[in-house]
Amino acid sequence: MLAVKTLRSNLTIFRRAIWLMGNQFEISLVANDPMWAEDRFTNAIAEINRVEKLLSTFGDGSQVNDINRNAGIKPVKVDGEIFRLIDRSLAISRLTYGAFDITYFSADVQNGDSKTSSVITSYSNYQNVVLDPIAMTVFLKDKGMRISFAANSKGYAADRAKYVLQMQGVSSGVINAGGDLLTWGTQPNDAPWTIGTADPEKQTQPFANLNISNLCVASAVNTDKHTPINKKQLANVSAKKGFPVSEIISVSMISPTAELSDALSTPILTIGVNAGLYLINQLNQIACIIIDDHDRIYTSKGINIAD
Repeated sequence: MLAVKTLRSNLTIFRRAIWLMGNQFEISLVANDPMWAEDRFTNAIAEINRVEKLLSTFGDGSQVNDINRNAGIKPVKVDGEIFRLIDRSLAISRLTYGAFDITYFSADVQNGDSKTSSVITSYSNYQNVVLDPIAMTVFLKDKGMRISFAANSKGYAADRAKYVLQMQGVSSGVINAGGDLLTWGTQPNDAPWTIGTADPEKQTQPFANLNISNLCVASAVNTDKHTPINKKQLANVSAKKGFPVSEIISVSMISPTAELSDALSTPILTIGVNAGLYLINQLNQIACIIIDDHDRIYTSKGINIAD
């Protein structure tokens, strides 16, 4: 027993910050050997880079590009990883009644130099994605229809990096993917991870002491409220009403995976406080914290925040 305590007392948190997938990733590992931790950092980063390449819409070898190029023409056979990710994405679309949607329409436009480029013209419809689980194919029904994993690829990459680290013996750690926090295990002192300990920049948040061990918390912010007006921005817009949502300042979504938290946070931002809480309260192992434009805090069931 004494040996175990001694080993535990030698543990510390090693951190590596790196720019990946257009976001700042910080990987924190609980370990007692810096060289051992360094090898694990390298493998986690390699996995994130693999996911970015896998989900890219560029290059002849991209399966996502192949799906998009054959929209309205024919089904495309894909590997199991891509198929399952699309299947899960469509399930979230159904759950949120289309507020989350990986599909969009694009059109080719002619530039002044006679080159063509593709621009997003409108959102598409997830119901026009046809999956065949036997043939492992994906078919987009309409020409010009496209899919993109921009809304959940960061979370999926964080989940995969966590999996790789756990398979290599990392029993405790945190992955901060652009402010989204994925944790497992405990701190070196055996205390659970909280939002404040996983990300010290959030220690002033009213829910900084919330226990998020073995969970992920992803946040979405109403950019219309927080981005200076002189900066180019893409405001969150209600898909049904067509105007910027102003009632909600931010949503923090808590679930077992970064992919799910990442995918659900923005839809809740767009559908409003009451509808968002009603939806989340129907789900198991998922919770959320909403802050409105009067700094009022709303929580789903199971979350208690001390004043």
